[in-house]
Amino acid sequence: MTADVVLLLQDALGAAVDLRPTSLDAARADRSGHRAPAAPLAVVHARSVADVQTVMRIATRTGTPVVIRGAGTGLAGAGLAGAGTICLSLTQLNRIREIRPEDQLAVVEPGIINADLNAALAEHGLWWAPDPASRDISTVGGNIATGAGGLLCAKYGVVRDAVLGVDVVLADGELVRFGHRTVKGVTGYDLTALMIGSEGTLGVVVGATLKLRPLVAGAVCTVSAVFTDVRSAAAATAAVSAAGIQPAILELMDAHSVRAVHELLALVPPPAGTVHVTAQTDGASAPSEADAIAGVLRRHGAVVEVTADPSRGAELLRIRRSMHPAMAARGTTLIEDVSVPRSRLADMFDEIARIERDYDLLIPVVAHAGDGNLHPNFIFDGPEVPARVWDAAGELFRSALRLGGTLTGEHGVGILKARWLREELGDRQWRLQREIKRVFDPLGILAPGAVFADARPEHTSTDEGER
Repeated sequence: MTADVVLLLQDALGAAVDLRPTSLDAARADRSGHRAPAAPLAVVHARSVADVQTVMRIATRTGTPVVIRGAGTGLAGAGLAGAGTICLSLTQLNRIREIRPEDQLAVVEPGIINADLNAALAEHGLWWAPDPASRDISTVGGNIATGAGGLLCAKYGVVRDAVLGVDVVLADGELVRFGHRTVKGVTGYDLTALMIGSEGTLGVVVGATLKLRPLVAGAVCTVSAVFTDVRSAAAATAAVSAAGIQPAILELMDAHSVRAVHELLALVPPPAGTVHVTAQTDGASAPSEADAIAGVLRRHGAVVEVTADPSRGAELLRIRRSMHPAMAARGTTLIEDVSVPRSRLADMFDEIARIERDYDLLIPVVAHAGDGNLHPNFIFDGPEVPARVWDAAGELFRSALRLGGTLTGEHGVGILKARWLREELGDRQWRLQREIKRVFDPLGILAPGAVFADARPEHTSTDEGER
């Protein structure tokens, strides 16, 4: 059957079917650092919607699992293509089909890179707001699949707030269109919202109608604050939100993260225990908002710098954007993603400190403090995630849930968090969601092992050579 599937793909799609060992091996891994234990049957580089439909029809006819893949920047393992699967790559579907400035919308294919899209939109005085840290390499389709957020989401929202509709190829190969092109639209169930964050488990997004914004006019001001302890910093960022101030960016780096980034960038080592908070404001009220944020941070004990100089602002923000490379330089990294109410951010940092002590681990953390989204990093040696790290991660997830939070704010569940999903959803909702999955994918061929696995699958090893 394996040979038959590959022959069917080759007969129908020719050179789009990639059997090169390097391509097959690359499809086993993503930016999470994890690898499937074996390579897929083939990588198909779809060049059109028709190609995607052909792949899904062959997959349905033969019962072959399909893993949908974009740029491979995912951090939860949903894009890992393993043994017996077809890896369906969408990176060549990267065109902008339409830009309508008068309606502030664009229609794009899933493989377009975030940064490339916004460069094209800027010529029309527009932009698409989602701003993942991987914006220079991540795709819009991947953003939609994971429900991505980023540094700007505290003010401008996440992907769910910026997508009006999606074109989807279902598991049987049929093309359907969900959503609308209008500002308002509530006809029927919101299947567009259902697709956002579905991680390739319900269908293949082959097009998206995006909600755009006018480019923000006026100054951009940057606020950099230094604290001596992370609890004070977390309380200060919560106080900024409670005061009704809405910065475009509000980020927090704990002492472990600050030290690691300074080492990576060869900067002067900071004093022990140094914690950074970085904020940016934009628009006509940027200077007054920056001053207000600075006042709140100072009242919580920070030493604060405020600048309207673009180069200085970029320099300060560079420290935050260098977090993930700094972690990668220290070893194999399990990058986690939990969210809690902003008022409980300081409590979550207390929980992380407790877990560090209980499990004898060092857990550097960076947080999108403006919306309560934390990224704890577990760093270890070797290709396998130690049992102690998994146990600590499980305790971290449960701590977030106890504080009224969630397992994932923007990376998705993928393979890495499937084990804990039922704990957050509860039995009834977990069953309902699985039933929805079966409606869209009755044969269970889409994204095998992702999201709704009953237990952590075997392919949770890491290989630093793929990072």
